[in-house]
Amino acid sequence: MAVAVIERRTEDGQTVRVTPGPILLLGAPGVGKGTQAKEIVAAWGIPQISTGDILRANVSGGTELGKKAKAVMDRGELVSDDLVNEMVADRLQKPDTMNGYILDGFPRTLGQAEWLDAYLAAQSGSLPVVAISIKVGYTQLLRRITGRRTCPVCKSTYNIYLQPPKVDEKCDLDGTPLARRSDDTEEVFEERMRTYESLTALVVEHYRALGRFEEVDGEQPVDAVAAAVMAAVLRLRG
Repeated sequence: MAVAVIERRTEDGQTVRVTPGPILLLGAPGVGKGTQAKEIVAAWGIPQISTGDILRANVSGGTELGKKAKAVMDRGELVSDDLVNEMVADRLQKPDTMNGYILDGFPRTLGQAEWLDAYLAAQSGSLPVVAISIKVGYTQLLRRITGRRTCPVCKSTYNIYLQPPKVDEKCDLDGTPLARRSDDTEEVFEERMRTYESLTALVVEHYRALGRFEEVDGEQPVDAVAAAVMAAVLRLRG
């Protein structure tokens, strides 16, 4: 498989040539993984690969994998790792993944991580995954999640703690009372954090043990976090 490289200049003026390869962004709910993925997509021209998007595309497209997944979901069951792995393998064969890609929502368990490592190792010319964890303190995360508000009319977004409207709980543009998602509560956030930590801790330790893991400070401005993530990828690719 042919690969391309990206040239970037380091702080000391040296030029580094690197193929991004597979990049796994890790982080608790609210750290800004989606925002950072978009920054990397724009900077490096590689796709963001979401298991949710893959699943929906297969189901709506009526593929054989999609039919199997729909049957499982219609029974109210979770789609198995084996079926998710098959869908991911199919997506990774697309031409736009040649230079690399950002993994969103996969692998989220140790089993999925081990499968992905073995799959990539079997592909000629494929680079291994590097994992970057975006770290944000618990209190900041809680404020990001529970403070989110949206105008139901114009869809403007606010955060009552971090980016509040001029008038409490009302849209700056049309004065409409702002809405809060039903799951943006402290109780739901705590449960999501427990689930994230129980599943992802093993994935973090897996890539840390392989020397393919770094953490970046997610409480910086968006562009600073993006620069830190991309610099971490360059270091891990060596």
